[in-house]
Amino acid sequence: MYGHAIVVTSLRSECRYVGDKALISRRRFIELGVVAGVGLKAVAATAKVKGSELSGEVPTIRSYVELGGTGLKISDISFGSSQSSDPDLVRHALDRGITYFDTAESYRFGTSEVAIGDGLRGVRDRVILASKTKAAANANRVEIMRALEGSLGRLKTDYLDVYFNHAVNDVARIQNEEWWEFIQLAKQQGKIRYCGMSGHGSQLVRCLDYALEHDLVDVILVAYNFGQDPDFLNRLKQSLHFSNLQPDLPRMLFKAKQKNVGVIAMKTLMGARRNDIRLYERDGNTFAQAAFRWVLSNPYVDGLVVSMTSKKDIDEYVGGSSASKLADYEIRLLDRYMALNGSRYCRHGCDLCADACPKGVEIAEVLRTRMYDVDYGNPDLAQTDYVALGSGASACVTCADQPCQNSCPVGIPISTWTRDAALRFS
Repeated sequence: MYGHAIVVTSLRSECRYVGDKALISRRRFIELGVVAGVGLKAVAATAKVKGSELSGEVPTIRSYVELGGTGLKISDISFGSSQSSDPDLVRHALDRGITYFDTAESYRFGTSEVAIGDGLRGVRDRVILASKTKAAANANRVEIMRALEGSLGRLKTDYLDVYFNHAVNDVARIQNEEWWEFIQLAKQQGKIRYCGMSGHGSQLVRCLDYALEHDLVDVILVAYNFGQDPDFLNRLKQSLHFSNLQPDLPRMLFKAKQKNVGVIAMKTLMGARRNDIRLYERDGNTFAQAAFRWVLSNPYVDGLVVSMTSKKDIDEYVGGSSASKLADYEIRLLDRYMALNGSRYCRHGCDLCADACPKGVEIAEVLRTRMYDVDYGNPDLAQTDYVALGSGASACVTCADQPCQNSCPVGIPISTWTRDAALRFS
């Protein structure tokens, strides 16, 4: 039932077939802006968004979108705070037109919430504010309410627009009756307006399917980028051996849209190794902007959040606002990034290596913590999340057989990286 609808989530470089019907080429797709009867979001012709240094213009958000059926209107590119705790950055983002601010009680040990509360003092009615807690499968409503009230205090507000169960990778966490009784009570008390779940683990699709099927969420926040879409990789499969790593995620995004559930994307920069690609950017148009436009051109995605750690980054990022058809050079820029980093990026939700370690090392989770340090430059977050894994990758330090070594479909050197993580964080 989803075949023709899901086709539009990717930009193709060559003709493909669904059943016995041939789809048009990528170039023709870009010209028409429509595939199999499902159009991209209404957009004007592609415009080159130049950096402020070249154009002299102050970069700003140009598109605001409704978040599913909530009635909330958010900036299409929004402020993620997992790597910052600076009120000045919050105010700079607000000055650039950003209206949605995403945080969590665990980000930088609560200081990210404090910074957002300070930065948004006096303008609460102008913004949409979201935070998160990791409510376990056995959490009770009293402790969850205590977590919410802690966030409200740090954020200096008496309500949140969206409250997420954070990093869900176990269906039992969203089946917890205590969580849903808490949600109803918090809504009745006016402490939250809408609820959601976030996730990027191996069980993401299963958790999303359950939550959407049972009408349990108003908003979902999921890892989604061009590197997770197998259709984008058609040109590279032969040389880099990419596999279909999370084929059901586009179907979940479509299902959310059909259910009128808001969809926000995260981890849209595929590891954010921006320095690797700077050499190939031109005319003030950047890889980040192209990656954002790819995500936002998907009609099943409402907006995205991205970690903002400097005013320069904010100015660059908002330059990708207002989804438009990608120009050919932007497609080539994403291709180039994939060629450089495709075999160095652990795909969120793949987990094909899950059974490779006889000692039970959570390989994907270990690699995620390493990414926070190596790619994101956030050793505090990396260390905190690694410690939460318990023994982590300690078994890898003395492992001689390396049974995991060839289990990654994109060629990540698993044993080398897990051992590196163990030595970094132990």
